[in-house]
Amino acid sequence: MSLSFQRNADGTTTGRNTDSGFTITSADEEEVRRLVHEDAGCEYTPPPQAPPPGFQRFVLVHDVFDEGGFGDERYEGLRTRPPRGCEPVDRDCFALECVRPGSTLLGAVSDTIAEIRREHGVVMNSLGVEKPDECSGSDPDGYDARTVAHLLLTAAHRAALLGYGRKDLVRLLDATGVR
Repeated sequence: MSLSFQRNADGTTTGRNTDSGFTITSADEEEVRRLVHEDAGCEYTPPPQAPPPGFQRFVLVHDVFDEGGFGDERYEGLRTRPPRGCEPVDRDCFALECVRPGSTLLGAVSDTIAEIRREHGVVMNSLGVEKPDECSGSDPDGYDARTVAHLLLTAAHRAALLGYGRKDLVRLLDATGVR
């Protein structure tokens, strides 16, 4: 089964179920997603409610491949005393679902990474973005911003498209302790 969604230049969204050929375009993105999932026989879970003003929603992942997992002892402190606004979750690795204060997504992520590194000695190294789209949106706190934080190798180009500057990227890198 393959479901795809594309944001169109006119503000509409097109969704496709390539297995059945079902295609729909509408200005209501959530309706498109719901109908395509329904056609595929999948349950659709709408996105969570937007965080309050001045807060950002994101997931931080400690992705260490082939090592440990959610129950690994190095995460004991994070499981029992996560940063305020974060909840530990098992994503076949250790992850935190967070709603944290910050005027921008990169700011909230940077502050949270620095706090975790300082208080728990763990450097969260991913935002859990799989197969990032090659789109350039205009929401500096949405999907594209998470892609920037996740894909540091392409961060300079994508961050500039979103309005982030050198200081934002350096702050994020400094928060990880990278030298």
